[in-house]
Amino acid sequence: MVSFLEFEKPIAEMEARIIELRATANVGDIDISGEIDKLEQRAAKMLVDSYAKLSPWQKTQVARHPDRPHFKDYVAGMFDNFMPLAGDRAFSDDQAILGGFATLGDRRVVVIGHEKGDDTASRVRHNFGMAKPEGYRKAIRLMQLADRFGLPVVTLVDTSGAFPGVQAEERGQAEAIARSTEQCLALGVPMVAAVVGEGGSGGAVALAAANRVLMFEHAVYSVISPEGCASILWRTAEKASDAATAMQVTAQHLKALGVIDRIVPEPTGGAHREPVQAIANLGAAIGEELDALSGMSPDALRTDRADKFLAIGV
Repeated sequence: MVSFLEFEKPIAEMEARIIELRATANVGDIDISGEIDKLEQRAAKMLVDSYAKLSPWQKTQVARHPDRPHFKDYVAGMFDNFMPLAGDRAFSDDQAILGGFATLGDRRVVVIGHEKGDDTASRVRHNFGMAKPEGYRKAIRLMQLADRFGLPVVTLVDTSGAFPGVQAEERGQAEAIARSTEQCLALGVPMVAAVVGEGGSGGAVALAAANRVLMFEHAVYSVISPEGCASILWRTAEKASDAATAMQVTAQHLKALGVIDRIVPEPTGGAHREPVQAIANLGAAIGEELDALSGMSPDALRTDRADKFLAIGV
């Protein structure tokens, strides 16, 4: 069952009607298959038309859809031989950021990413993908291992932001984010980051200062959430739609601005409707980018990364 978003209500009503007609067709003697086919075609067209003209706020809703693939889904569908590594060797293991060794195609990599969870219990366990300092320090440890063994780094970004709680601040949240960003930039191996859902603030940048930054077609990436921006500028979160438009949070805006390098297409209706296809699209895109970076020396990779980020906004 698909969970429909607010702007998808007409599509939901159409699909509910189709389900009712199918149930009727199964018990009645009248052939209504032609009518069902027409409604299915109309529903498919409504879906295509709706997703072809999503506003930035609607894309934000799609990026947050609870049924979108999460880190564990990408690991299961895109990578083989995943060997998770835990802990920052200093404080604890933060379940908001997961990572380890894996195989992408015939290439050994280190994969790191945010995990939001997909039900109440797992969302609490993973803190809704909002990492604490130990999460970023774990990411640093994994990136250092990748550098030591000459393995490319792949990161999957999906967080509304780093955890803003008192405990995180007491343990050096800002310093951990800065060190993680610094480690990304210092890597002597290829690094490809993909924003697969939400890319929120420094919590996202800490895993996304890569040679190539990819974004799913309906993902969002911004310095603050639309609600947070609206609360600051208008003193009300009800202006979140206006804030999303003003901040230009979509992949299409960010590609034009040079903040990201590539937009990865999603299946019609978003990655949550066809997660297997979405994961395959992303895996192919990441593989192509790693192939393009594979011949570069460590110094060239560092220079490429530095030049990329210094050029943003120029």
